[in-house]
Amino acid sequence: MPRYNKTFELSIHDVDLIEEALRARSRELCKMRRALSDENPANMESIRVIEGDQRENEELLGRLHNQKIFYRPIGATYVGG
Repeated sequence: MPRYNKTFELSIHDVDLIEEALRARSRELCKMRRALSDENPANMESIRVIEGDQRENEELLGRLHNQKIFYRPIGATYVGG
């Protein structure tokens, strides 16, 4: 039985591309959600599916963000921009 690969070799550029693709998908899901009316009961199941996809997408973006290591100078005072 095949096993999952638990180690990945992705560059910073690869991660940026993945994040941009996820953001583009979020925009498309948002457009689809806005096109559906809350008043129409026939749309309610579609709305639930889209909102579930949006939630899953945002959670994945959050997990990617949480794995990043941000630069903070050790010897000097950090001034955020």
